[in-house]
Amino acid sequence: MPLSNSKNHQLTLLIVHAHPDDESISTGGILLKYSDNGVRTVLTYCTRGEAGDILNPDFVSPQPGLNITEIRKIELENALHVLNVDSVNFLGYRDSGMAGMPENQHPRAFAQADKKEATARLVKIIRSVRPQVVVTYNEKGTYLHPDHIMANRITLAAFKASRDADYPIGDGDEPWQPSKLYYTAIPLERIRRMHAAIVDRGEEPGFDPEVLGTPEEKISTTVDVRKYLSRKMMALHCHQSQMNPNSIFRRMTHKVREEAMGFENFECVYGCPIRNGKEADLFEGIQP
Repeated sequence: MPLSNSKNHQLTLLIVHAHPDDESISTGGILLKYSDNGVRTVLTYCTRGEAGDILNPDFVSPQPGLNITEIRKIELENALHVLNVDSVNFLGYRDSGMAGMPENQHPRAFAQADKKEATARLVKIIRSVRPQVVVTYNEKGTYLHPDHIMANRITLAAFKASRDADYPIGDGDEPWQPSKLYYTAIPLERIRRMHAAIVDRGEEPGFDPEVLGTPEEKISTTVDVRKYLSRKMMALHCHQSQMNPNSIFRRMTHKVREEAMGFENFECVYGCPIRNGKEADLFEGIQP
């Protein structure tokens, strides 16, 4: 669904996410930054968040009688307009739910997807969109969610296969090799500090920093998105059904929020030369 046609389309960013709202949490800043700087921004979702619950007890549905999929569709559309995203694709799988949930076994669940088939679907999108930069989660899926882990596997496979003219996807666009592949990252020391501060207040953090965190030496790129933080939070709050009042996002002080969400961090997996210091731009070294 195209949302904007007024961009300079010389450069393209493709981000692969598992569910609606993921785009705002870890990549809302870069979506805004690069969109504002003339880069075409494209999102691909593996599922539509069908296994989600209403996490906000104060949530009021925009229309009576909507199911969770319909609610999340409306919320996503609102967030995408805030983020000024150019276009969106869906791989067509069903939300698998959290690890260990019955939804994991649903025949259409993304966690149960045939890897070759899912890879071919994403290869078609990559060849059509022709991005220079692709972003997704790390091997742990950030927090061990089955759909996030599968998104990592499919994106890694499609990144490599999209250049192969003999890769079987049927009719489609010419092969295309993106220049760079990144994983989203949360600096380990920062998330450890946040965890310790919550514990010191006598509260339950609700997350494991050793799972969420990426060691500093693996983080290749830090993008300053503080200029876009208020719009990023506006996009996140479009997902009202998912905004648990006890979530970490609700409990952050302004100072902590600026530190935690005003910088977006990434691990470069392919395409970044060895260098001293970190990149500040995902498109560093790429010419239009």
